[in-house]
Amino acid sequence: MQAVVHHGPNSLDGLKVEEMKEGVPNPDEVKVRLKSSGLNHRDLRILSWRKEEDGPVILGSDGAGIVEETGERVGNVRPGDEVVINPSLGWPCRSEAPPAGFQILGHPTPGTFASSIVVPAENVEPKPKHLTWAEAGVLPLAALTGYRALFSRGMVQAGEHVLIPGIGSGVATFMLLMAKAAGARVTVTSRWEEKRNKALELGADEAIDSDADWNVELKGKKVDLIVDSVGPATFHKSLQQLRPGGRWVNFGETSGSTVEVPLRTLFMGQFDLHGTAMGSSEEFRDMLRLVNQHQIRPVIDQVFPLSEAKQAFMRMEDGQQFGKIGFENN
Repeated sequence: MQAVVHHGPNSLDGLKVEEMKEGVPNPDEVKVRLKSSGLNHRDLRILSWRKEEDGPVILGSDGAGIVEETGERVGNVRPGDEVVINPSLGWPCRSEAPPAGFQILGHPTPGTFASSIVVPAENVEPKPKHLTWAEAGVLPLAALTGYRALFSRGMVQAGEHVLIPGIGSGVATFMLLMAKAAGARVTVTSRWEEKRNKALELGADEAIDSDADWNVELKGKKVDLIVDSVGPATFHKSLQQLRPGGRWVNFGETSGSTVEVPLRTLFMGQFDLHGTAMGSSEEFRDMLRLVNQHQIRPVIDQVFPLSEAKQAFMRMEDGQQFGKIGFENN
């Protein structure tokens, strides 16, 4: 089968599209003929983790397709079913943190940038009928991450004001759509005027320049919840916008991995700071219910054939995409 394979060490030059052997499902697994998949920042980060001695790995955590074969003990799906793949392996129920042994599909296990994939039967769910294959393929990881950040960790409520710094990523655009579906007011930030305008088209209540004075732009009004993946570039500006007793949820570090926390501001503000990443199978199903109920559609930046994987990775590395970058299989 055709697959996007990375050969270590850290380099885009290690990305190759080549023929790999197809998997065969064990008794509790299914084989899915993939129609589409989605690129995530995680796929870029994996390149930096890899060493010279590491063997080849098929990348990719997002995917959707048609069940082709099932193991003898599988009863929840049948060949011909249209499914989306839950990339969280070994995290069945909502909890404060993932259990020991939790992994994410695509590293070290073979991922979705391929013609087919074998996964545990418990990791496939029915594809939302209102989504195209391209939309379904980019849904899983980013939508799950955004759902847990907003609802399980952020505890967003209707009528609250949510601030999302750095709009444009797949997770951030999902959170904008989900927060609006939940009845929240949403403010986003970006350095790019085009991204701010697109966010307004998607329903954002305000879209402010990341380089502007946020106190002025928000007219002194504080927010209830900040959901952040930017990190140090906007941390202090964001923290100034949080109301006393407000919640801060972080799921990324696109501008760096370290921030200095002003402790007096933290304890006098009585803030709740939370970290999050990915989510459980229970949250994945809850996310799909929300997507179906509100007919939420992923925002797609661009779709590439698997043969142009390197160009897709380079577009994400440049950081100019708005929404999800996808792959399609013929």
